[in-house]
Amino acid sequence: MAAYILKRLLLMIPTLLGVLLITFVIIQFVPGGPVEQLVAQLQGQGTHGEASAGIEGLYRGAKGLDEERLEELKSYYGFDKPAWQRFVEMVGNYLTFDLGESFFHHKSVMELIIDKLPVSISLGMWTFFLTYLICIPLGIAKAVRDGTPFDVVSSTLVLIGYAIPGFVLGLTLLVLFGGGSFWDLFPLRGLTSDNWEQLTWFGRVMDYLWHMVLPVTAAVMGNFAVMTMLTKNSFIEELRKQYVLTARAKGQTEREVMYHHVFRNAIIPLITGFPAAFIGAFFSSSLLIETIFSLDGLGLLSYDSVMKRDYPVVMGSLYFFTLLGLIAKLLTDISYVLVDPRIQFESVGGGR
Repeated sequence: MAAYILKRLLLMIPTLLGVLLITFVIIQFVPGGPVEQLVAQLQGQGTHGEASAGIEGLYRGAKGLDEERLEELKSYYGFDKPAWQRFVEMVGNYLTFDLGESFFHHKSVMELIIDKLPVSISLGMWTFFLTYLICIPLGIAKAVRDGTPFDVVSSTLVLIGYAIPGFVLGLTLLVLFGGGSFWDLFPLRGLTSDNWEQLTWFGRVMDYLWHMVLPVTAAVMGNFAVMTMLTKNSFIEELRKQYVLTARAKGQTEREVMYHHVFRNAIIPLITGFPAAFIGAFFSSSLLIETIFSLDGLGLLSYDSVMKRDYPVVMGSLYFFTLLGLIAKLLTDISYVLVDPRIQFESVGGGR
């Protein structure tokens, strides 16, 4: 097991380098980079824009930007160096988790990510826990009652929820319950109210939960169908195996068969997906959900960074999320061994 973990850790290095290299090369050919955007902003509105902070001395009013000033601007952003040198320096900084500084926010990339994490963690945490807490019991109930009216009706409902895009559901919820044309029951925007600081600790908790109802409902609905059907199919497959017939023949009750034998085997593919799903839920927040409910999270940060060509944020967040994704995949493999000791990665690798 230790050899397998070491091998996977070593394989993360070329994977990370490959992802960064491909993205870096693509970025070199994308038009409208930060220098071009800043030149247009300076010439169009003087030096009052967000991106122009700290470089007022490069602009000369009506004279615009001559070649010398343009070269100074490129040097300010680091574009005066060859692409290969910039890539090597970037990778070297990433080794110490120095993700650089945003061109437009004038803050470190890591600081920006940390600032946006509360929104993404809030959406991801509730999405993850509600999905598993509801879908696993529902999937087991559907497997036990396979083919019954309960199974048909519940499948229809979860598939309808899966077919409705999250942003459409979010808009519908806002219209119905957010003070639109019907009921004013839930807040429209943000994670907390304006008077949050004046509330008691219990009031703060309730205020936060009240704000999360609509966005979490919109975000979690699409996950129900996949997890519910996966749980159902996993349990049905186990219920049809020979050891279940043997246990029933020995006089064990259906409850004993289900929870003493079937549950331990059927739950394995669900449990082993916990690490990747848990980590992934924090960083897969929907841009549209965040926009609809005015939640300033990682989704909006990534979108704004791409649109503004804020390359340090694009590359830094990509590196951070890719690294977490690779770690989640490794934890998933390790969980297979912890849940099912029959799996031995060393023996599988040795047989190849």
